Amino acid sequence: MLPLARNVILVSVFGLTSFGCFQHIAIRTVGGIIDEYGFATLNEESDLDLAEKSIASNLKLTEILAKGDPNNKELLFVLSMGYSSYALGFVEDDSVDRARMLYLRGKDFGLKILQENRQFANALNGNVENFREALQRFSKNDIPAIFWTAMGWGSYINLTLTEPAALADIPKVEAMMEFVREKDSAYYYGGAYLFLGTIYGSRPRLLGGNLELSRRYFDQCLKINKGNFLLTYVYYARSYAVQAQNQRLFSELLDRVDGASVDVLPESRLPNAIAKRKAHFLRSKINELF
Repeated sequence: MLPLARNVILVSVFGLTSFGCFQHIAIRTVGGIIDEYGFATLNEESDLDLAEKSIASNLKLTEILAKGDPNNKELLFVLSMGYSSYALGFVEDDSVDRARMLYLRGKDFGLKILQENRQFANALNGNVENFREALQRFSKNDIPAIFWTAMGWGSYINLTLTEPAALADIPKVEAMMEFVREKDSAYYYGGAYLFLGTIYGSRPRLLGGNLELSRRYFDQCLKINKGNFLLTYVYYARSYAVQAQNQRLFSELLDRVDGASVDVLPESRLPNAIAKRKAHFLRSKINELF
């Protein structure tokens, strides 16, 4: 073989190999930027229309990146958090069916991360006792993935309370959020308490509801976030106050949202802006709820 021809072949092979390497590096770099900066920046946005369009496009971009790097935990985490947040903020009040589908996406992307733990993967379809034992194999570093997986899973269940199969999974979701509460109760502004308060406050006692426990969890959540994470009041009103048929408390909680500024928590202007819109939506349903 002529030296020139051999060199061309070597350069071509190296080029193809390098392209694959650079593609992988590029995906991980962009994924890191989306994880660290993208959604943090979006959380500071108070314009709901702009945020909705931006989140939707960022989620599809992230899915494209994940196709090229399917085991990238950063990308999977963004997708888990992103789909659940998007469903909560922009979908569930208008289309329950669509919200269910998006919450399931959030759950499934999160489970891809967690199932790398073999014991958890084996316990996923087993009994609750084995599931709880498997959770103990995780550390505090796993809290974000566990929290957002449970958020998607539990939010789906909360919109599907008439289906026995969904209800059967509640103990496992509760176990995940109890794990978060025990390991890092302050994570996401006391989010485990908010979630558990909603779960216990949304169901009648016959289906496992517990109004006393619900109120205690919501009050603890407000103590942690100092009342600055306004979605706490919204879900307190939507679950506990409605289930207890306490219209006065319902109105007082939504008044707190109306009277607060989205800037009370600058790094979470978007969730607070969403809380204000949800509070307005709930008020419009007051005659149906009481």
